[in-house]
Amino acid sequence: MARRKRRLSQAALADRYELYQRAVQNPELEVALLEQFYREAFGARARPRTLREDFCGTAWLAATWSASHPRRRAWGVDLDPEPLEWGRVHNLPRLGPSVMRRVTLLQGDVRQVETPGADIVCALNFSFCALQRRSALLDYFRHARNQLAPRGLLVLDLLGGTATWDVAEDVREVDDSGIFYYWEQAEFDVLSHHMLAHIHFEFPDGSRLEQAFSYHWRLWTLPELRDLLHEAGFAEVRFYNEVFEEGEDEEYLSPTGRYQRVERMENQEAWVVYIVALNARGGE
Repeated sequence: MARRKRRLSQAALADRYELYQRAVQNPELEVALLEQFYREAFGARARPRTLREDFCGTAWLAATWSASHPRRRAWGVDLDPEPLEWGRVHNLPRLGPSVMRRVTLLQGDVRQVETPGADIVCALNFSFCALQRRSALLDYFRHARNQLAPRGLLVLDLLGGTATWDVAEDVREVDDSGIFYYWEQAEFDVLSHHMLAHIHFEFPDGSRLEQAFSYHWRLWTLPELRDLLHEAGFAEVRFYNEVFEEGEDEEYLSPTGRYQRVERMENQEAWVVYIVALNARGGE
């Protein structure tokens, strides 16, 4: 009597990079924000053409940037060859040969890899927090500045707020798919600001993809980043916070996906701020 084949769970069949892109990234929004930051820095008629995405992973942002205009091109840099190869196989071909020719993916340390001067260098999804020593982060900022065109921006994002100091878990559904994304803050050390965090996924069949991604970060503070960026030679550092609107419940504020420049900011339970460092001083 023949044995029945064991049916694999949805978690066993899942592609963790595809799930990450669906759950975490919104490259179209990020392209629009990068354009906004550049125009506000260098004038309404300024048009950025080149992007370097550091800690790029699957380079979905770099690919989306290049696809957004036929004269745009991008470089993606990451130390890990696996997500780079995934991006080459899955992200670039779907955008067509023209875009593929305008995206260059490079494996190496973001503090060492050289690329042509870009209008914008970015390190998003809090990726630069993997550099936990002050000297290492300063080296990166100096190198990033050297990779910029004379009128260029370095764009970072950072999470913070009172909840980031806690051991906690956040859960939300991915694309109304029945798949749930879990962000787990597993450890936080107030002396070093070291954070251990994991991403898990749960599927409609009840299976789970545990620790699909794990992060050992130093949760830097905004004043620390501003000081380091000035020390690295950037002419100006700006902060952008998300715009919220009042919902039907007066106590509930709804995020809009829009960001505005701020000079002061009250602490909240959770926030994400974009840090924009100008290679040359811009306009107001």
